[in-house]
Amino acid sequence: MFLYNVHRYPFIRLLIPWIAGIFCGDHFFDRSWAPLCGILFFGFFAALSFALYFLKRYSLRWCFGIAISALCFTGGWLGMAGQLQQAVCSFPKEETVYRVLITDVPQPKEHTYLCQALLKERRDTAGIYPIGHTAVLYLQQDSSASRLKSGDELLISARISPPLNNRNFDEFDYARFLMRKGISGTGYVASGKWIKCDGMNNFDLKSVASSCRRNVVSLYQELGFNGDELAVLSALTIGDKTELSDSVRESYSVAGASHILALSGLHIGLLYTMLFFILKPIARRGNIGRCVRSVFLLVLLWTFAFFTGLSPSVVRSVSMFSILAMADMTGRESLSLNTLAVAAWLILFCNPAWLFDVGFQLSFLAVASILLIQKPIYHLITVKSRIGKYVWGLMSISVAAQIGTAPLVLFYFSRFSVHFLLTNLVVIPLITIILYAAVVMLLLTPFSWLQIGVAGGVKKLLEGLNFFVRWVEQLPCASIDGIWLYQSEVLGIYIVIALLTYYFMNRRYRNLQICLFSILLMGTYHATLYWLDRPQTSLVFYNVRGCPAVHCIKSDGQSWINYMDTLSNEKRLKHMTANYWKRHHLLPPQEITADCRHAELNRQQQIISYHGCRVCVINDNRWRNKSTVSPLYIQYLYLCKGYDGHLEELAQVFSFSYVILDASLSEYRKHLLESECKKSGLRFISLSDEGSVHFLL
Repeated sequence: MFLYNVHRYPFIRLLIPWIAGIFCGDHFFDRSWAPLCGILFFGFFAALSFALYFLKRYSLRWCFGIAISALCFTGGWLGMAGQLQQAVCSFPKEETVYRVLITDVPQPKEHTYLCQALLKERRDTAGIYPIGHTAVLYLQQDSSASRLKSGDELLISARISPPLNNRNFDEFDYARFLMRKGISGTGYVASGKWIKCDGMNNFDLKSVASSCRRNVVSLYQELGFNGDELAVLSALTIGDKTELSDSVRESYSVAGASHILALSGLHIGLLYTMLFFILKPIARRGNIGRCVRSVFLLVLLWTFAFFTGLSPSVVRSVSMFSILAMADMTGRESLSLNTLAVAAWLILFCNPAWLFDVGFQLSFLAVASILLIQKPIYHLITVKSRIGKYVWGLMSISVAAQIGTAPLVLFYFSRFSVHFLLTNLVVIPLITIILYAAVVMLLLTPFSWLQIGVAGGVKKLLEGLNFFVRWVEQLPCASIDGIWLYQSEVLGIYIVIALLTYYFMNRRYRNLQICLFSILLMGTYHATLYWLDRPQTSLVFYNVRGCPAVHCIKSDGQSWINYMDTLSNEKRLKHMTANYWKRHHLLPPQEITADCRHAELNRQQQIISYHGCRVCVINDNRWRNKSTVSPLYIQYLYLCKGYDGHLEELAQVFSFSYVILDASLSEYRKHLLESECKKSGLRFISLSDEGSVHFLL
């Protein structure tokens, strides 16, 4: 196993501590002591490594190795912390005028246009202040916003604030996600609150690349491509996924083919193979020929990366294949674990935050798995026919890649595609033909009559691809959904995979015992976590603005979610709470929107009774100016937007133990009600400050 020959892969010994340092730099970024400690340790280990290197004592070589590993660890730590620090920026709390430069194509959302913008300067009565940070802006949809493009400069009036999380249970860390991308703030820009600067249209590399992509999409439309075929072709060739519908994304995901819709390693690999084959005659002229071929490969690959908009996934893949081209230039092994480690280390040296990108993790793990376990899998079955060898070779590559990426896919997407072998067996050859045919189609632009003929063939291939994917989606047990894995379990699964691989390579009984014991240990660990996270009878309140809800959970996994607003943003709530529901193995909740009476749940006049506990939701003024001789006792008073009165008015009708302040309340109303609670000595929870809360019954 390669672990016993790790000295043959020096860059793996550099990569592992570098990755560990990046993780620590991200995890401890908010600690005040972290930067100083990182700088001190880096200086110490750099000096120690320098001294040990020039000492040249063979007996101390292990000290030099430890010092270099520690240096890489602190280097990764400082690199990640420094990158996150660059995204930290303080903004005024009030609405302010900014001059911004749109740096990416605005993306249409439900009610807004999302665009990434460079904040060039801030203006107020005191003067103009340069900023130089990036923000995500949500422009209200109107006819003017729809005409904006990359490179436009605007003057906006908006309140921009650092990205924050809602702090719901198991919610995706959106704030850290934006910081890793170098985004310092977010803001909403209403119609009439922005103007385009006359004569200002900055053309940088990204805007030119975006213009090229739009021209290619226009050419596809002129050639008769539309609907799902146009969307898939645009995603495959230029990485434009804006036209992909939710149904197409879901079909490819269930079938196990969603990786082909993301322009990354597979597509760049096919392009690299085609160019490598075309330029093969040049390489026959010795070392000079190989150098010329490598230079051509580098130029063509980076031209393609620019042409597709310089997206991070393409840049990563092109960087990896560029290193392969340079390795071929020197006559070294074109693809090995060491070459892969070099590519990963250089990419993470330039941008440590890419380590947390799902595409980066999946692409490098897939290639590493193919290098490590594809051959052992291939030799498990002996195939004699030429066609059989090709088919089994393709299947063994797919199995190796799936084994390497399956734990991460389960962790991130909670889904396992059962028929992935069948899908990849048909889809990968089809994709290869489609990509090569699309390249020929684009090259035939000067010859329109030939181009139209090739376009007809490409369209038929795309129709066949989409038909096959949808057919696989409809097969029985096409995917297993709702899987929940912990981070520690993912690491444990990879350890088990490594032990099993080592056993199949050596076939020793002792190794088999270790494998079985590790599997038993993993099973026990998973069962323990499953039991600890079992559903419990409880009430949950979520911090989702625009969607007041009370979630009543039963110990057998059943639950009822009471929506208290006729215009609730149910889609957003389900998106934010999906991980929490999966973790606790809840069945799809029953949605309650009106008064009802069940065996476990009763809802009347916005008063919810569940397992002897009462919750009164106050989202209108129906209880104002009313009184009763004996106030009704309720455990939780849930105050939402729509109530304009004071707590003392409600105290004449209800006797309550807890006050829950919903995120839909304005800042003024929230502070006013908090003051009343403090004055009356009432316990209260503000969801916008505390995040989601749950109460066991």
